[in-house]
Amino acid sequence: MEQRDYRTSISSRLPPAEAIERIARVSDWWTRGVTGSARETGDSFQVRWGETFVNFAVAESVSNARLVWQVTDCNLPWLKHNKKEWNDTRVVWEVVPRAAGSTVTLTHSGLTPEAECYGTCEAGWNFYFGKSLLKLLEENQGLPDGK
Repeated sequence: MEQRDYRTSISSRLPPAEAIERIARVSDWWTRGVTGSARETGDSFQVRWGETFVNFAVAESVSNARLVWQVTDCNLPWLKHNKKEWNDTRVVWEVVPRAAGSTVTLTHSGLTPEAECYGTCEAGWNFYFGKSLLKLLEENQGLPDGK
């Protein structure tokens, strides 16, 4: 069956444990508007840009290998139809060791091309994952949104 969820990967020179630690530093690569913790099973956190917010619960944390963030609530005010479109989606982080570091894969399970926000959200993930998080992994300095 064809993969329809948003999914992408990057390579890092960091070992998996350090990559997971930096992924969990959400305010260093996504947005400064973060409250809570994103590392251990049972943690919860919120990312916020003004009226736009997403609440997450850490549903799974496998040491040095995997994080699963479950969206528990959101408000995406720019959408016309379903401002709660991310509710019940999951952001899955998989970190696999390789000879010179690790490969980090992000799957936003439930974010498919049929979603109203797909184009905007895909562009956002491409930047925050593919550029900002990569910069944090490689240089310990991401490009988070300052709003």
